[in-house]
Amino acid sequence: MPFSLLKLRSTYKNISRVRQIVNVFLKYEFGHIIDQLRLNRFVSLRKRLKTFGQWPEVRGHTVPERLRMAFAELGPSFIKLAQLLSSRPDLITAPFANEFKKLQDEVPPFPSEEAKRIIEEEKQLPIDKIFARFNDKPTAAASIAQVHHGTLLDGSDVIIKVQRPDIREQIETDINILTTIAQLMDKHIPESRFFNPIGIVEEFSRTVRKELDFSEEAKNCLRFRKNFENNPHIYIPKIYSEFSTEKVLTMERIEGVRIDDISGIEGMGLDRRELAKNGVDAYFKMVLEDGFFHADPHPGNIFAMPEGQIGFMDFGIVGRVTDEMKETMANTFLALITKDFDRLIDQYIELGLVPEEADLITFRKGFKSDLVYFLEPLYGLTLAEINFAEYMDIVTHLAMKHNMKIPSDLLLVNKAMLILENIGRELDPEFNFIAAAEPYASKLVREKLSPSRIYEKTKKSIEEIGDFVVVFPRQMKQIIRKVLKDDIHLKLTHIGLEKLIRDMDKSTNRISFSLIVSSILLSSAIMHATGVGPKIYGVSILGLSAFGVAFLLGIWLIISIIRSGRL
Repeated sequence: MPFSLLKLRSTYKNISRVRQIVNVFLKYEFGHIIDQLRLNRFVSLRKRLKTFGQWPEVRGHTVPERLRMAFAELGPSFIKLAQLLSSRPDLITAPFANEFKKLQDEVPPFPSEEAKRIIEEEKQLPIDKIFARFNDKPTAAASIAQVHHGTLLDGSDVIIKVQRPDIREQIETDINILTTIAQLMDKHIPESRFFNPIGIVEEFSRTVRKELDFSEEAKNCLRFRKNFENNPHIYIPKIYSEFSTEKVLTMERIEGVRIDDISGIEGMGLDRRELAKNGVDAYFKMVLEDGFFHADPHPGNIFAMPEGQIGFMDFGIVGRVTDEMKETMANTFLALITKDFDRLIDQYIELGLVPEEADLITFRKGFKSDLVYFLEPLYGLTLAEINFAEYMDIVTHLAMKHNMKIPSDLLLVNKAMLILENIGRELDPEFNFIAAAEPYASKLVREKLSPSRIYEKTKKSIEEIGDFVVVFPRQMKQIIRKVLKDDIHLKLTHIGLEKLIRDMDKSTNRISFSLIVSSILLSSAIMHATGVGPKIYGVSILGLSAFGVAFLLGIWLIISIIRSGRL
């Protein structure tokens, strides 16, 4: 048994969760994956025979649809993982990403008495010593938490976000299982390394653990509040830190309507064009000035307030943009406007999107040809006519085609911008999204050429050259010493050899298994012909028993071959 499976057995107190995951994937016809990962030992032969052909409702669905259905059945952790993957079409391809976008984490609420108990345990105070009023009926319920309305003793209207009971333990268990599965995929399914399953699980674990810690969300909210303290058009709610913990978040309640509630906005007499402009300006400020942005700007998290302000909610998912990335994004944007495709490719290389092993000459030629083909038609349009969502989709598909590796924060930026453009066009059909970005991009480029920025870059380059001058002789001395001692080692990697060995091993095992089944059948025939042992109706019981064993083993072998997908 592989070490990882031994670890799996010894780590989890509730092994039934592992079996549940395996059985759900078996149900949705991913048995060949279970076999490849060596997880079939968690499913008994009886279970395999029972589930074989048992689920006709999954027939006719595509692989992405079946995987989405499996994730939905497995609960919060897998739904959160699917939501993360839905923003990574560069890793899992567009069909899977589009299917995962359909997953929602809305779940039935848990009892309000349980929510009150958690609050009291966290604050070590009775509920009536914290709130003058606590609305028992939750206003929203998701996979990690649910939200209640309430009023503090000082009369402040608040929303109270309470974490689900035992959700941390469940998610930690699933993270450990997913980590082991990712390691098994990396070991036994080499072609999966293109998707970097270990990296995906690591990114997922970081993201979901931050979401589980409401004190992190409180810090994010406070940072946004500081960044927009002098902006009269944007409102960030107040956090009541004295009534907030890792499992409870108490936040000022915003009065208003969802940003996509057009009739509600018009009912308050607000200027839709002004709202669109202020909302998009706020995001360009977050991304291109602050380098810290709200990464989940769906309409349920953005409100139009009666005074004309835009209020933001839910700060659990945020993204960060480094100074270098901000500068490169601005250059990329201006290169697109001026149709400078060579400069655009330079910016993609600068961002580190191009694989190191790529031939840059071939890449430049192929990528530039695709850019010209796909983007030239857009230049016949005015800026207002360009569909930014369509443009982003084109760029993402080109990146996937050329095996470019897009940083997760950059994908979060793209996702946020696509949502914002849709909101902007809903509020104002003539809204010019690209034109709204131009002042921020131009400002960044001007700052790039400022004397202070040039000085900082020159200083950094000189420091790097100095480090190289100091370190290089020492490294060369070590290399020469190893050469003289004949201590230079070459590491050769046989690409695909592990898969060949594994397939040969599996084939040999099946041949051996088939020979055993044949031997039992032959023995059964001999015992029947010679009349060995007791008989029933003239048939040897030993021979009949041997035939029954051989029949079951043969059925098991046939099912295994069918589920492997290789007849």
